[in-house]
Parts: sequence; structure tokens; C-alpha cells
Amino acid sequence: MAHRGVMPALPPLNPQQLPPPPPPPQSPLTPQQMPLSPPPSQPPFAPQQVPPPPPLPPLPRQLSIDRANKTKFFKVALERAAPTPSSRDDVRELLGRRTASFSEHLKWLLYNRPVPSLIQEGPQCGLVALWMAGSLLNLSQSISLERIMQVALERGYTAQGEMFSAADMAQLATEVFQCQAELLSGGLERENRSRILLHLIAGWPLLLPYDEDFNHEPCRKHGYKAHWAVVSGALLGLKDSIPSPACQEDGEISGLFHPTPASHPPAPEHVVEIYLLSKQGKSWRPHLWSYQQVHESNTQLTDFSPKRAGDGKVYVVPAGGVRAGLCGKTVLLRPRISRLC
Repeated sequence: MAHRGVMPALPPLNPQQLPPPPPPPQSPLTPQQMPLSPPPSQPPFAPQQVPPPPPLPPLPRQLSIDRANKTKFFKVALERAAPTPSSRDDVRELLGRRTASFSEHLKWLLYNRPVPSLIQEGPQCGLVALWMAGSLLNLSQSISLERIMQVALERGYTAQGEMFSAADMAQLATEVFQCQAELLSGGLERENRSRILLHLIAGWPLLLPYDEDFNHEPCRKHGYKAHWAVVSGALLGLKDSIPSPACQEDGEISGLFHPTPASHPPAPEHVVEIYLLSKQGKSWRPHLWSYQQVHESNTQLTDFSPKRAGDGKVYVVPAGGVRAGLCGKTVLLRPRISRLC
């Protein structure tokens, strides 16, 4: 019987004698990892003479403006953008938009004589308001804004069109329009309230200084935003009575009545709410302002605007400043020959 061969025993392995493992396979290089070859040499760049671009075409004449003409430019732009105003239609549209703010428990009686609109240039708000008021003074000939400005400059009432004195405004109106001008002090309340309402009911305008907010509404800025408006009418809220039988009810706006020549003014104790219809030189549109809101703005005109004081321009301010010239003042205008109101 043959014997199987027996393998001799192997000596124990020494880890230090093992060969190192082969390196792992390398992935191919991506284009971003490829070494960049130096750019080929290029001939030196020879600069060429590039002609300058042609000049821009001139702006159209109506759009060519500078700082000195900026105010006039915006005035012209506003005049072109606004439709030709129809004062009666504008008032009707205004009342139609505001009906929701009127008390349904009152009857509303409207007194108003529309005035034309005019957009001011620079600080001419008082002169523009006076020009608009002139349309209600039954003049045989129209007076231009340029004529009003000329007289104001000659009399020393203004330097650039500004009017910081209601007394000067009354004098200017008397000279230019040959009308009667009555200067009221102390605001629009107390004894002045009935005086103002009777004046508006009679169909005559009044000039009102107030602080103008961003939307042209009366506000309280201590005179920093002093502005002028012309008030041409009043909307009266009546309680416990209906207007005179001679009044006509509006055909479109419920609860609104219009006076006729045969109607009588309402008794003061029946008037519980008052709104004033006005215009000013920064908008074509009429405004409807709360009487109390106007009174509060008018009676806090006390200080000259620091912005104006530092703009390097000359302004005519009366002795005593804005407080003496405008605070609590209104100017009532009517023709020299008119019934007392």
C-alpha cells in the first residue's frame, strides 16, 4: 500500500515581510483637472482709433427743462394731462363720491358758485386763489394773474408770489378788483361762523390760509405748509327740518337739495354739520373740507417754515411773522355794490 505524501509544515508568516498592496486604480482626469497649456503667443495688439459716438438728439422743446423751469414744466404737464374742467360737473362728481361719509339722518343743502381753476407757478397760491375768486365779483373785464402779480410786487406785498399777510391780501384785492374786502380774525368759529355762512350763502367767495397736507387737505404743521385756497360754497347738514319748500331736491343724489332765488337760508340752530367747497392752485379739482378741520388748520399757523428760511430766497413776511400775518385770518370778498350778507 502506498503512503500519501505529507507536506512539510510552513514557517509562520511575518507581517513585515508581506509585499505592499498595489495602488488603487486612478480615475481619468476631468476637463477641469487637466493642466492648462500656456496660451499660444499672440502678436502685440495694435490699438485702433475708435470714433466717438454721435451726440444724442436734442430733447423736444416741451420736455427740455432745467431747474429754473421745473415748476413751469410740471404746471404745463398737469394742464395737458387734466381734462378741461367743468366746475359744476366736478362738484357733482365730488359729492357723489363722498355721499357715504354724509349722515343719512340729515338733509343736505348745497350753496355754491363754481370758480375756474388755475395751476400756480412757484409760491403763487395766494395770488392764484385771489384770481379764482375774482370770477365771482361781477367784473366788467377780466384781470390777469400777471396783473395781480405786478401790483403785489409794486406794493411790496411779495417777492416771488408768496403772501404771508392776510391784511396785505385784503388790500391787494381791493385795489385790483375794486371790491370790498373784510378781514376776519380769530378763526372760523364763534361769531365768525354765522358771518362766514351768510357770506357764502349770498354767493361771495372768501380767501382762506391753512396748512396744506400731501393731498391738499387742511392739516396742522404749525404754518410750515402755509397755503391759500378760495372757498366758494358750503354744504349744510340740517336736522329736525327740511329745506325751504322752494329748494329743489337733486335728481341724482338722494337727500341733497339746491336753493332757488325764492328759498330762505336755514336757521342757524338747524345747521349741525358744515363742509366747505374750495379750490387751490395745485389741482384742477374742487375740494370738500370739514368746517372744523379747516378751522383747526387756520388757527395754528404760527411759524415760518425752516425749509424756506434756509433756501436762500427772499420772502416778504410781516412784522410778527406768520402768526401775525395768517393765524386765524380769513378775507371775505364781495363787489362794492351788493346786498348786505
